[in-house]
Amino acid sequence: MKLLLVLMLALAAALPALAGEAAPLAANEAAEQHMLALTRNLRCLVCADESLAASQASLARDLRAQVLQMVERGETDQQIIDYLVARYGNYVRFRPPVDAETWALWFGPFALLALGLAVLVFNIRRRGSRVDPPLDEAQRERVRALLAQTGESE
Repeated sequence: MKLLLVLMLALAAALPALAGEAAPLAANEAAEQHMLALTRNLRCLVCADESLAASQASLARDLRAQVLQMVERGETDQQIIDYLVARYGNYVRFRPPVDAETWALWFGPFALLALGLAVLVFNIRRRGSRVDPPLDEAQRERVRALLAQTGESE
């Protein structure tokens, strides 16, 4: 029983290494914290729904190392972001800027919502204005005859 417990503890201790978690990248803890804060706002190019800081993809690890080197060289956050955007496009940002390139991204959902509401209002108004003409006397007699055959009354 003790052997099983020891094996389980050894496995639990080895799991981070097996999962691919890297040891701290920098000797300078402040630079690493700065890198992590910066990469939390950047998108992993492989995982798309994860931040660069949280992703375990090999490209994300390489980009974190590259960002860390840039931080250690003293480059500003804006310089680092500009470099990554120049290389990978605005897709690397979780919140791209509002400019001509990203208008569809920012305003497209609202335009589609407005279009859907306009179509809905148009259809409701069209249905409301459509009134069936009243039955003439021949049609009324036919309805009475059909109702009498089924045993129902008007």
